[in-house]
Amino acid sequence: VLAVPVLFKQALENTEMEEGKSVSLRCELTKADATVMWKKGEATLQASAKYEMKQKGTVAELVIHNAQPEDA
Repeated sequence: VLAVPVLFKQALENTEMEEGKSVSLRCELTKADATVMWKKGEATLQASAKYEMKQKGTVAELVIHNAQPEDA
């Protein structure tokens, strides 16, 4: 069985943020419900009060609450 790789249909785009507000980063994949890992540098982000991960079908979203300059 040949596995079809999951690719980005729509990649992340740079997003302006306002300090202290929430910011949403979104990408679209070629395969629904693929496993997505969000990273900042080498660190894998975990769901918390700060980071909210959502996924519906082919769209994966990361919401950063109370965004700060170090979240860039």
